[in-house]
Amino acid sequence: MAESAAFWNNIADRYATDPIADEAAYEAKLAETRRRFRPDMELFEFGCGTGSTALLHAPHVRHIHAVDFSQRMLEIARGKAEAAGIDNVTFEQGDITSMALPPARYDMVLALSVLHLLADRDAVIRKVHHILKPGGLFVSSTACLGDTPFRFIRYIAPLGRALGKLPQLDIMTPAQLRHSITGAGFTIEHDWRPKPNAALFLIARKPA
Repeated sequence: MAESAAFWNNIADRYATDPIADEAAYEAKLAETRRRFRPDMELFEFGCGTGSTALLHAPHVRHIHAVDFSQRMLEIARGKAEAAGIDNVTFEQGDITSMALPPARYDMVLALSVLHLLADRDAVIRKVHHILKPGGLFVSSTACLGDTPFRFIRYIAPLGRALGKLPQLDIMTPAQLRHSITGAGFTIEHDWRPKPNAALFLIARKPA
C-alpha cells in the first residue's frame, strides 16, 4: 500500500485537474448506475481518487464509504465535499485487501478505474462479493488493455513501476475480467464498452 500511495500522492494534484477523457461515456455510466439507486442504499467505493463520482452519486443514496490508497487524493476529495456541502460521504485511507469490512454490509460496491491497478483482482472481487448484501450490485469500469495495442505495456510496466513512473498494472482482457467476476459468484447484468479500446463497464449482481 505504501508504494501505491506514494505514486498516487505524487500525481494527485495533476489528476484532480485532468479532464474526463470521454464525457458522454462517463455520463452514461453515471445514469446507468443511478437507475439502480434507492434513497436508503449504503455504498462502498474503493479507489475513489479525488471523490468526483462519489460526490455526484451522494445526493441519491443514504451514505457512501469511499476509500483510497492516497492521502493527498482524499484531502482533495474532502475539500470538494466541504465546498459542495455534501456530508453523507465518508472518505478514508485504506486498502480493500486488508481492511476489516463486515460481511453483507453494502447494497452496492463501486470499483471505477481501479481493478486493473490491483495485484490480485480475483481476491478483491471475492471480497466485494463477501461485503455485499444478497442481491447487492458490483459496478466496475476497467481498462482492459490485454486486447488493445497497449497490451505490450506489460513488458515495460515492471521497469516503469520500479522507477516510480507507472503504478501496479494488471494487463487483462475483457474476457478475463468477466471470468473473474462470474467466477466469484456474480451474474453480469450490464456489459458495455462504448468503443474499441475503451474501459469495460460492468454491473454485476450477487444472488439474492
